[in-house]
Amino acid sequence: MADVEHSGIHLDFGVFDSVEPGQEPAFDTYERRLKMAEFADDNGFFCFHLVEHHTTPFSIAPSPGVFLSAMAQRTKRIRLGPLGFLLPFYNPLRLYHEICMLDHMSQGRLELGFGRGVVPIEARRFGIPTEDQGREMMREFLDVLLTAFNNDVLNFEGKYYNYSGVRLWQKPYQKPYPPLWYPTANINNVPWIAEAGFNTCGIIETSKEYKEHFALYKKIWAEHKNDPNRLNGHVATPKLGLARNVYVARTDGGAVKDARAAHKVWRQHIGYLFDEAGITLEPLERLGRFDELLEKEVMLIGSPATVREKVVRTVEESGINYLNCLFAFGDLSHEQVMRSMRLFTKEVMPAFA
Repeated sequence: MADVEHSGIHLDFGVFDSVEPGQEPAFDTYERRLKMAEFADDNGFFCFHLVEHHTTPFSIAPSPGVFLSAMAQRTKRIRLGPLGFLLPFYNPLRLYHEICMLDHMSQGRLELGFGRGVVPIEARRFGIPTEDQGREMMREFLDVLLTAFNNDVLNFEGKYYNYSGVRLWQKPYQKPYPPLWYPTANINNVPWIAEAGFNTCGIIETSKEYKEHFALYKKIWAEHKNDPNRLNGHVATPKLGLARNVYVARTDGGAVKDARAAHKVWRQHIGYLFDEAGITLEPLERLGRFDELLEKEVMLIGSPATVREKVVRTVEESGINYLNCLFAFGDLSHEQVMRSMRLFTKEVMPAFA
């Protein structure tokens, strides 16, 4: 292992993925992701997080539970996290059972992320006409899950979901339930997630843009961390993270060359539904500007030394304690991804141990 200068910063690392398609059959794509998970399991990553998207080439693994159940059988230590289940797209009772199964199949390694489904086109295809309704359904769905986790018989009366006298034969492996995650880029959500103590993760904004976000979280969390019955009170220190495209090569020039080509495909995939509908959004326009993303370090691209420096700045500018790494993006080959991961684990991560 090469000599690594210690940064003085402690940081945990995760793997973040949407499972974009390659040129090979889906089976081969899935198998290569499982090999990534095995490598991450052996090399100190905290969690493998899987996003949920539907009817888009941004993801050909739209069922996180199915994919993570396979991953649970191929790994031993790494935690497994949907980030997250799009709650309004599910039936609460069915998802409750799947969560319990996943937690037991992984022997308590589930990290339970959830969301409402922020892509309106996807939500409408699942019968959710407005953002407000999706938000209401998500909050009520979460209440159903929490009620089920904490009771042997489910009784719940709500606007969207109603259950009476349902005997529950399954409980999660972890007590009282798996750690909860709520990813968001909306600062208006921060008071709710901080008071509850949810783990959280930002995605596309710059580190400096997230600084206010995380500073507010820390302030509110400190005020409420000793409150009884907090929703995520069983997590002593919440993870405050950013997801970043990461690509490491031996030289800065080689890394930028490979990542620039892959980024073009990644942007096509992530914006597919909006582009197909003729919808223009500034965040998506920004995601298409590779040089700007590189300069503002929304993408962490370069040699090991360069990426170490960028990670240090990311932590200092944002206040995170967790970095979620999107190693496989666009049309990077499996060989490129694994080479990047090996360099990252050997020459970047040790500086933050």
